[in-house]
Amino acid sequence: MDHRRSRPVHSETPVLPPHSLAIAAFSTVVEWYDFTLYLYFATVLARTFYGGGRGSLLLTLGGFAVAYLMRPLGAIAFSHIGDRRGRRHMLLISVAMMTAAMLATALMPTRAAVGPTAGWLLLALRCIMGFSVGGEYTGVVAYLLEGSPARCRGLITSSASAASEIGALLAVGVSALTVSLMSETDLQRWGWRIPFFFGAALAGSVWIARTWMDESPEFRSQQERGTVPKLPIGHAVTNHRRGIARGFAISALGSITYYVGITYVPSFLTSVGGMSERQSLWLSTIAAVAVILVTPITGMLTDRIGRKPVLRALCIASAALPITMFSLMSRSTSAAALAGAVVLAFLAGAISAVGAVSTAEQFPGEARISGLALGATTATAIFGGLTPFFAQLMVERLKWPSAPGIMIAIVAIGVLPIILTIRETAPTMNSSAVRKP
Repeated sequence: MDHRRSRPVHSETPVLPPHSLAIAAFSTVVEWYDFTLYLYFATVLARTFYGGGRGSLLLTLGGFAVAYLMRPLGAIAFSHIGDRRGRRHMLLISVAMMTAAMLATALMPTRAAVGPTAGWLLLALRCIMGFSVGGEYTGVVAYLLEGSPARCRGLITSSASAASEIGALLAVGVSALTVSLMSETDLQRWGWRIPFFFGAALAGSVWIARTWMDESPEFRSQQERGTVPKLPIGHAVTNHRRGIARGFAISALGSITYYVGITYVPSFLTSVGGMSERQSLWLSTIAAVAVILVTPITGMLTDRIGRKPVLRALCIASAALPITMFSLMSRSTSAAALAGAVVLAFLAGAISAVGAVSTAEQFPGEARISGLALGATTATAIFGGLTPFFAQLMVERLKWPSAPGIMIAIVAIGVLPIILTIRETAPTMNSSAVRKP
């Protein structure tokens, strides 16, 4: 058996200095701001780039889905860099590409200026964004896992999820503020550009900060031992197929609860719940705060009682709650909408927190990012990028407000058998359970 395969995922390596961990965790703020801004601004972009007529929102969400399919391609490309040349090098390149794509979006001509070409240009830039984001989250999660003390890996690695929610909070907050302070005419003429300029500046600042990061101690150790794989993707496929499958299942649940249960909610409330864009965006801001609060609590809980019990409970809750929550949000009352959105936010935030650490712990350091790219990121592309589009399609065609909740429940029921068979990977739990991910 390959000695690298049987080495415990929690082997003792030096921890990273606090400034490197803080920069890495903060990095996901810009990633999720830039990427989820498109969803939170979907109804505005539908009018600005697709004319605002019948089906324009579906076109906008369809563009998001197509661009999201670039994410696994980007993850595979960047994983080769991260597993061969280092995590730090990979993260510098990916955020540079994000900065360029965000700035180009802010400067892009609208449908009023160039006609239907504007929609195609928007799609092209979203594809570039999707490609670059593919190298972001998995790289940050691996970096935090490899650089944190074993006793608190759940908490520290979950900070990537918490920081991403801060990015989502920024996105929805800036969107809500922009929509609230501008007239409809000014918003479509030039105001929509403001959140994208802000995102480009944020991404550029992260690139500068990342130049101060140290390399992952796990990767340096691989270099010293001479165990860095020449073909990381091939190494992952050959040695860690079960880890890839488990990472896919965990991420499928995390992706659909997040993208249908959080980022799709403003569009749902506007099109079904009878709310204005302003109301739905401010409600989503409250939901984003709920996610930020629940994430570190979940991370600490996984360090205390293990990853598997938390995953199991959240999977069962995902099968039971979302149908009722979407039905509640469709009743056109602010209280019902708030209750439904907050419950879904708590659920999705908790799953993201445990999913970040548990998927990364399915692999040893060699080819860890490649394994995450093949499993977790591929699942995110399918169950994250495509699901808002299909949720809206089902709501419009079937006239069934509970349809998005049914989608979440089906996925939860489908992945539950896999989650029940996952071995415990928390280093603070039974050590024999984490020696063979």
